[in-house]
Amino acid sequence: MAETKQQLHIAMFPWLAFGHIIPSLELGKLIARRKGHRISFISTPRNIDRLPKIPSDVAPLITLVKLPLPHVDNLPENAEATMDVPHHIIPYLKIAHDGLQEPLSKFLETSNPDWIIHDFAPHWLPPVAARLGISRAFFSIYNASSLCFIGPPKWLSSSSGAADGPDPGYKRTELEHFTVPPKWVPFPSKIVYRSYEAKKLFENIDANASGVSDLFRFKMVYLGTEVVAIKTCMEVEAEWLNLFGELLHIPVVPVGLLPPSPQEGNDNKDNTWDTISEWLDKQEKGSVVYVALGSEIRPSEEDFNELALGLEQSGCPFFWALRKSAGGESIELPEGFEKRTKGRGIVWTGWAPQFKILGHESVGGFVTHCGWSSVTEAFQFGRALILLPFIGDQGLIARFLEERQAGVEIPRKEEDGSFTRDSVAQTLRLVMKDAEGQIYRDKAKEMTTIFGDKELQHRYVDKFVELLEKHRQIVTKG
Repeated sequence: MAETKQQLHIAMFPWLAFGHIIPSLELGKLIARRKGHRISFISTPRNIDRLPKIPSDVAPLITLVKLPLPHVDNLPENAEATMDVPHHIIPYLKIAHDGLQEPLSKFLETSNPDWIIHDFAPHWLPPVAARLGISRAFFSIYNASSLCFIGPPKWLSSSSGAADGPDPGYKRTELEHFTVPPKWVPFPSKIVYRSYEAKKLFENIDANASGVSDLFRFKMVYLGTEVVAIKTCMEVEAEWLNLFGELLHIPVVPVGLLPPSPQEGNDNKDNTWDTISEWLDKQEKGSVVYVALGSEIRPSEEDFNELALGLEQSGCPFFWALRKSAGGESIELPEGFEKRTKGRGIVWTGWAPQFKILGHESVGGFVTHCGWSSVTEAFQFGRALILLPFIGDQGLIARFLEERQAGVEIPRKEEDGSFTRDSVAQTLRLVMKDAEGQIYRDKAKEMTTIFGDKELQHRYVDKFVELLEKHRQIVTKG
């Protein structure tokens, strides 16, 4: 009798940020749709309730599991994701997340999945899963070049050196260590932090209010997982994927760029899309700059003003998706700004369907905070990028894109990271209009052959699942 392929049960537990949750869900849907495996997608009640609707063809294979988030002092009621809180409150969200250890362990014990696909945050999870005989895969929404820069486990302790490394005396203890390529990168690279970014990074490098540094979380996850799956592909960063595999000594697998499915979710809330598309339809093809800095970026009043006045000065038509911050405090636009730009630009303060906006033919460029998912969406449609990174790995992604001439960063002052309306306007004109910016527009169009090729991207998911299947056969037979 032919051996029937066993259906796997795969649990998924992303970090409490929608930039992590949505790509994880996308991966889960693809695993279910393409290979017929069962998914338990685990998060907190409010995050599960905010997910896009699961398409009917995969809904029977996906169970949404709600684990209530423990109450933690300093964490506002109903705050269950990073977008719900200002940046300095995120460590308290990590405390609450760490409080999910017991309910998650109970769930794993009773549901007995074959695999758990986890994120960087639950440093306590690998031993729990290993004890229960559950295989572990770390799914990273950070691309391979950023992970290489952060470093392999033996260099990841902020307080100890790497005695077992090739250079026992090498540890990154000074700001300057983060503004040059790490010693373990054997080829030329411009992917480094600027000094103002390194300063910010240093403030967060050791234990934060959660009692555990992010570096420690990464380190424990690397040491306890069996596979690292990365939201990227060989066509984009083969040399970094290969290097990361060498640094980690466990399988490092690209799962593709996980392009979102446009037809899913309610993209026309309150006729939002009708209103937006009506305005976009009136603009010239490729003329509009779309501006969106993600749901978690809260620029200072000064940065905000300079960005607004730079948009005005550039003369480009623009659509600015401006979300109110989690703290509820509204940022004031410069006086008279909306009046002066009326007709040429729109400031949209409600929810905006980014994927649809980027897909509209009147949009030519995108001012982005360099979140990897936003970059992925823009390149599906060949939109030229104007880069304005703020936190975390965004600066590294900006350098990665600049190195490939796939975007231009708005120049900032090296000391404090400030930028001016003139530098905003000049960069916008370069990327959108000027003859010497043609290379960036061409490069963005070129990117669609990789980022827009769904079949290519989905084949990566198939290969990843094959690895999960084979590994389980070995484990169960062993």
